[in-house]
Amino acid sequence: MKEFDLIVIGAGPGGYEAALEAAAGGLHTALIEKEAVGGTCLNHGCIPTKALLHAAELYRGALEAGTFGVRMQASYDMAAMQTRKNEVVSTLRQGIEARMKKAKVEVLHGIGTLVDPHTVQVGEEQIRGEKILIATGSRVSVPPIPGAEYALTSDELLEVKAPFEHLLIIGGGVIGMEFASLYSALGRKVTVIEAMSRILPTLDKEISQSLKMLMKKRGVEIHTDARVMEIRADHSCVFIEKEKEQTVQADGILICTGRRANTEGLFAGEALVEMDRGRIVVNAVGQTSVPHIYAIGDVAVGPRQKYMLAHEATAEGLNAVHHMLGQDADICLETMPACVFTEPEIASVGLTADQAKELGIVAESRKVPMSANGKTVVCGAERGFIKVVYGAEDHKILGAQMMCERATDMVSEFAVAITRGLTMEEMTRVVRPHPTFSEAITEVVRI
Repeated sequence: MKEFDLIVIGAGPGGYEAALEAAAGGLHTALIEKEAVGGTCLNHGCIPTKALLHAAELYRGALEAGTFGVRMQASYDMAAMQTRKNEVVSTLRQGIEARMKKAKVEVLHGIGTLVDPHTVQVGEEQIRGEKILIATGSRVSVPPIPGAEYALTSDELLEVKAPFEHLLIIGGGVIGMEFASLYSALGRKVTVIEAMSRILPTLDKEISQSLKMLMKKRGVEIHTDARVMEIRADHSCVFIEKEKEQTVQADGILICTGRRANTEGLFAGEALVEMDRGRIVVNAVGQTSVPHIYAIGDVAVGPRQKYMLAHEATAEGLNAVHHMLGQDADICLETMPACVFTEPEIASVGLTADQAKELGIVAESRKVPMSANGKTVVCGAERGFIKVVYGAEDHKILGAQMMCERATDMVSEFAVAITRGLTMEEMTRVVRPHPTFSEAITEVVRI
């Protein structure tokens, strides 16, 4: 039986980055993956979605090029877009595999099953680990809607070779709105049905309202406070909105209402660690009820797990490995940026004004529209804004919400500010280049 200092189960961003960090720290490490390295993010989520979104935005940009004095005729080939997407995924996957080989991490393919607290079964082979890190992630969760078998999941929609003329999306969260942005950019009809009172219900209300207005302007039909009753074989959907039953006929239906922890096949018998509603309970550094077994990412639940995000899983994995090595687990998990890759982009970090109020924090907020930003005007970008929330007395940055071009890149500046306890005044001391989108940060922190 092969023996390792650490066995990592799951080669998504959390798992493979943890394996590399462990190897760099001198731990003889094995990495187990049942499919391809990169996990959901690389193979079925973040990367392929963004590859298709980028292509769709290029197409929309070509259609709007006349505004800038550029004359062209544009068309798109979804099959070619899929080929390009697959090339991107393959390139990144090969890069991860090369890094594993260089770091001498042993990669084993198959389902990793914990036979006992130190032994993992992989196919016909058993291996032993002094420590175990579970990073098995999550999978799509389909609600018990009658006729749900006639709909697609996000994994399946990503492989469609010809876009639907009319896509009906059940779920107005991050995944749903990114696909709505993708299909509307391709000139297809989109209908969104959301059970909550607004789309993107976990984000700032103003962002939800602004995106809804923008999507409607682009022809996207949005129904909120709506409950789906049935999906039919002809791709029609029956739902109730404001106590009135309605039916929408579509060509394709996407269900994206949530995800659940992927623990299937993880334990040979009863779970070896404490569980809570299907997720593994951990402490602040990722330890489970069995101290040498750690869990991170979507499969874990604990005092610091907030979202199901690739970068959160990576940070948790690094902290867990640092703890194993006797080092400080000092990556700040409290300040976790969240991004939505619609057009324009959306990003948020820290507290919203409403959240600060709920916590009893006396806070103020300041917002600047991007309509006065030079780079925004040059690019002909859509309406947008940057909002910052700060302490009323000490002026420390508490949070930021952004809906504008390059929001997903610029939000990191606010993440640094919150983590370091910077004030509004300290943020104004930074010189930001002209003309850039980031100049708006200087404006919003100037009080």
